Amino acid sequence: MSSKYIFSSESVTEGHPDKVCDQISDTILDALLAEDDKSRVAAEVVVNTGLVLVTGEITSKTQVNFVNLVRDKIKEIGYTDADNGFSADSCAVLVALDEQSPDISQGVTSAQESRDLSDDELDQIGAGDQGLMFGFACNETPELMPLPISLSHRLTRQLAKVRKDGTLNYLRPDGKSQVSVAYENGKPVRIDTILLSTQHDAEVGGSTEEKAVHDKIKADLWEKVVLPIFEDIDIKPDADTKYLMNPTGKFVVGGPQGDAGLTGRKIIVDTYGGYSRHGGGAFSGKDPTKVDRSAAYATRYVAKNIVAAGLAEKCEVQLSYAIGVARPTSVFVDTFGTGKVDEDKLLEVIRENFELRPAGIIQAFDLQSLPKQRGGRFYQDTAAYGHFGRPDLDLPWERTDKVETLKEALKAAAAV
Repeated sequence: MSSKYIFSSESVTEGHPDKVCDQISDTILDALLAEDDKSRVAAEVVVNTGLVLVTGEITSKTQVNFVNLVRDKIKEIGYTDADNGFSADSCAVLVALDEQSPDISQGVTSAQESRDLSDDELDQIGAGDQGLMFGFACNETPELMPLPISLSHRLTRQLAKVRKDGTLNYLRPDGKSQVSVAYENGKPVRIDTILLSTQHDAEVGGSTEEKAVHDKIKADLWEKVVLPIFEDIDIKPDADTKYLMNPTGKFVVGGPQGDAGLTGRKIIVDTYGGYSRHGGGAFSGKDPTKVDRSAAYATRYVAKNIVAAGLAEKCEVQLSYAIGVARPTSVFVDTFGTGKVDEDKLLEVIRENFELRPAGIIQAFDLQSLPKQRGGRFYQDTAAYGHFGRPDLDLPWERTDKVETLKEALKAAAAV
């Protein structure tokens, strides 16, 4: 890789059509797990102008009113005006759900290891599917995330904030950000480009003239959205930073009226903004027996603790699983030449000190019981603005409680 390069990441607001779907899917998951923590859920959502379709597979002992859940979440996001083409009260909600396949269920309920007569309780749950998951951490930000995605999420969260608190009351729910960061020798050195696209009313500042509206929004967003998110960051926009806002000129038609949405279509926004690899599996709407979700959380936990312990400046961890098998089929770690210890030793320590079977991950993070513990609201809050590096949420996989364990284990390994 060149010693000088520019890397970009994007984020989207909670009103983006794909994110509307993710949040509805996870709202359904929260509601089911809060009443039956063994619910098996794979909830998929599609939105378009005036329409929400809820589909997928659900097996649960509880019953919920899916239509009410959908409408309440859409209202919370901010789609309340039917004149905008999509509204919580007027949209049609169609529900087409099946039960989980019995062939999948038997592999999850009784893992291969338990069928081979293992009496370890953590061998009882098999992975809900085959697949591979990546977790990543780096020391570019306090939350140990890459700077481009961290800044992109800050911008979209701030966009939502100034819309909801009335600071910029002409904004509508749909929006995007993109930040391009210049790097030298692997370190971020300056902000190259900031891009914001936000849905807005046709009339802004008493004018409907396109240039006047555009100029007003651009100036307001710079003052109320861009500058505040850099207050506690050392690297700030400079005179050469390019600032683009609604490059098409206007963004009045948006949300599900402007574009159809689908659960799981923003997985790079959900993770590391493309800075690290992604296994391909989406998170939202899936209960924690699905390793697409739970094992991705576990890999982040491992990578973050390694970086927090000072054992590497960057760390990526990969796991892979076979459906119906509890133990990972592979574990891989890469510190990109920044590691302070041999990666073979690091891999041994990971295997010995992190529980990577689905039942162990679920138990370590309370993944089945957190929705009930937090009043029926947990997963839906991860469904917008990223699942990782969230200082605004208390996420168990973001904790760095293995730092001392790692240091001691590596010290012991070095002494052998």
